[in-house]
Amino acid sequence: MTAHINGMQELIDRAEITDALTRYTLAVDDGDWDALDTVFAADATIDYSESGGTVGDFPDVKKWLAEMLPAFSQKRLHTIGQVGISFTDEGADVVAYFDNPMVISDGSGGERVVEVGGRYHHRFIRTPDGWRSHHLHEQVFWTRGF
Repeated sequence: MTAHINGMQELIDRAEITDALTRYTLAVDDGDWDALDTVFAADATIDYSESGGTVGDFPDVKKWLAEMLPAFSQKRLHTIGQVGISFTDEGADVVAYFDNPMVISDGSGGERVVEVGGRYHHRFIRTPDGWRSHHLHEQVFWTRGF
């Protein structure tokens, strides 16, 4: 942690970053793609390759999410677990454990649950609009039901 962050400011920054992580999961789970604008910097990069997803800049990945995730119905329910935040001179490196169960058609008129678990690795930066993720890499530890 850098010396310029005092105790109270660090607590505020940690709360704001944690709020951004929550906004991310709610936006994806609810299909509120424009809410992702409050999570990511406009020039952010995102890497979902480990789960079979796309890699690219935020606007392209946002469009991809809007096209691909509706296949999983509105029954998406991210859970964020432990969150580690390390402040640097450039911003904050954030690791957040996640579990992401989703419901998809089973192809026979029913549904089945598929699930991804792992860690989100973010690089957050402070912007005039608050803390924003400038880079996200989704590290997959396991999948189930695919």
